[in-house]
Amino acid sequence: MKAIKERLEQDLQTVVNRLRQMDGAVALEETPGPIASADGDDFDEIQETVRREIGFATRELLVERAHRLQAALERLRDGDYGTCVECGQPIAPARLRALPEVQTCVSCQDRLERLGRRLQAVEAEVEVGADDDD
Repeated sequence: MKAIKERLEQDLQTVVNRLRQMDGAVALEETPGPIASADGDDFDEIQETVRREIGFATRELLVERAHRLQAALERLRDGDYGTCVECGQPIAPARLRALPEVQTCVSCQDRLERLGRRLQAVEAEVEVGADDDD
């Protein structure tokens, strides 16, 4: 268990350090001044916008991972680490080695992903129906 705790803590520290680096970069980018080049090149402005959007998406993924790692450390402390939060069965050791912050076994994760895809399909159908009513 000590090795697992150390790995989770190390992974969490890596994520936190990366977030700190990104926050520093974001602070520099948000200084006042023109985004576009001196000649107003729209292409440069578009590239800058895309780069910022990628940075925000990356930050969001890192924050989510930090939360999952913290939750895994809490489960380890509580004695629940390695147990699927959905079905209560043990999570395969190979899965935990690959993704130490994982909360579900492969079967439950597959089921959750299928349910998520169905929900997205239903939401898309509802949106199409709403657009047709306009």
